[in-house]
Amino acid sequence: MEKLNPYLNFPGNCEEAFNFYKSVFGGEFAYLGRFADIPSDEGMVIPEHKLNKIMHIALPLGKECLLMGSDCDEGWCPEVVVGNNVTLSINVESREQADKLFEGLCNGGKINMQIGDVFWGSYYGMCTDKYGVTWMINYVKPEGNS
Repeated sequence: MEKLNPYLNFPGNCEEAFNFYKSVFGGEFAYLGRFADIPSDEGMVIPEHKLNKIMHIALPLGKECLLMGSDCDEGWCPEVVVGNNVTLSINVESREQADKLFEGLCNGGKINMQIGDVFWGSYYGMCTDKYGVTWMINYVKPEGNS
């Protein structure tokens, strides 16, 4: 495994929260993407009122950790309730390792997003294990590989 990072879900105030974290920890966002940035060929229908909300944001905390987050959209993550709004995001070193961890963590749990190739260039999936912990498995594919 390469890294384990905390992923925070918010009920619509992710940008406000991350601007606060940025003021506390310093630094610059490594990524800020909105739901409006999702390519139309992905087949996702995003309601108009959510287009400007945060799809994904990352704030480096030192050299080895990213604090990441998003505004949680109905249907792909549990309802945001304080206490369940933290997800563990694992960046792995291979597609095979991603499949193994995803299969293991989903056993007896719920698949929130089937693992597969995604538009941002990774191999990614999300599930909630049988104990209620939500996991993101992410393999960043080498450039030029599918």
